[in-house]
Amino acid sequence: MDTKLSLLTQLQHLGTAPCDETTPVAPVGLPSIRTSTVRFNTLEDLEATYRRKSKGERLVTYGRMGMETHAALETVFCQLEGGKRCFLASSGLGAIAMSLLSLLSAGDHMLVADCVYGPVRHLANTVLSRMNIEFTYVPAQSLDALQAQLKANTKVLYVESPGSLLFEMLDIPALAAFAKQHGLILVVDNTWGSGYAYQPLELGADVSVIAGTKYVGGHSDLMLGAVVAKDKALIERIDLNQYAMGYSVSADDAWLAIRGVRTLPIRMDQHARSALQVCRYFDDLPETRRVFHPAFEKDAGHALWKRDCTGSNGMLSIELALSDRQIRTFVNVLELFSIGYSWGGFESLIQWVDRPTLENHAYWSREDTQIIRLHIGLESVTDLVDDLDQALQKARAI
Repeated sequence: MDTKLSLLTQLQHLGTAPCDETTPVAPVGLPSIRTSTVRFNTLEDLEATYRRKSKGERLVTYGRMGMETHAALETVFCQLEGGKRCFLASSGLGAIAMSLLSLLSAGDHMLVADCVYGPVRHLANTVLSRMNIEFTYVPAQSLDALQAQLKANTKVLYVESPGSLLFEMLDIPALAAFAKQHGLILVVDNTWGSGYAYQPLELGADVSVIAGTKYVGGHSDLMLGAVVAKDKALIERIDLNQYAMGYSVSADDAWLAIRGVRTLPIRMDQHARSALQVCRYFDDLPETRRVFHPAFEKDAGHALWKRDCTGSNGMLSIELALSDRQIRTFVNVLELFSIGYSWGGFESLIQWVDRPTLENHAYWSREDTQIIRLHIGLESVTDLVDDLDQALQKARAI
């Protein structure tokens, strides 16, 4: 496909069923092609497939790696991220595990931004530690802090930008230069940007990880992860690990993700517009101490966001001067926001972030304030603000 076309146009045409002289009548969408077994016409065909596969081509010898539906989705992720090869996993955390287990060995050390997705800590504390892989959490906004924790056996710098709860923007070009200087592999969780609003590989990262569960799927009805890379040597390492670990994704989930990505730009733009309106609503409240949303002009990371991003999404966090009783009331009486941990779907969600979770971050909330994380869905933003307002009035009355 002509890469000069806008991404919006490309996403409407990638992964469609072929319609040409050979196949003059075809459906618009590529069907979900499910199989466990792949057949070969002759032994020579089998042998030729293995030879080409050993040289890095994406060829299928067994159904676990997926057929045309999977290949089409991999192409979509590569186009979103500006990568050369994509590897699918059954969840975002599965994709994170795939990348780290591909790039780290026993005795290695990893620097981890302290603002990463919480389950990364669980993965490190259980699987990685058992494999004698060391890890150190560092506020990755500071190159001096990273330098201070660098070890002779440090191999990977793993970050998430913006951060998972407080949406701290990280300087990916600076981190990429630091990683290159010290021979590290920079891995970035890019679920927030999902390739549409942010492209870490273009900014110098080595590997980008996306939870397709979120904005790529867009309908809260599938679990999916993706690992995208450009460098041939890294691609070979991830390829070997994916095959050895038996990663597999349902063809139906791959089909759902292709369906979802058609509307990704339209959905994310709408989420972003509504989120900014909600930011401004909270910014005018006397209870608000801080708004965390990099596209909001008062956010600490706004300049980095303007420099490095091409859009935003519906995620934001708010620091509120409310008591525990008040925040519980506020969350519980909301009518249009559901209480939930995920995001990226059409629905609005809220999460009360407890203080033990915030202790994992460099930013520590004052004892007299609370942090809530919101995902602003595709409902009318006027209705959402009215809902937030009625809930706040009831919380104030306590």
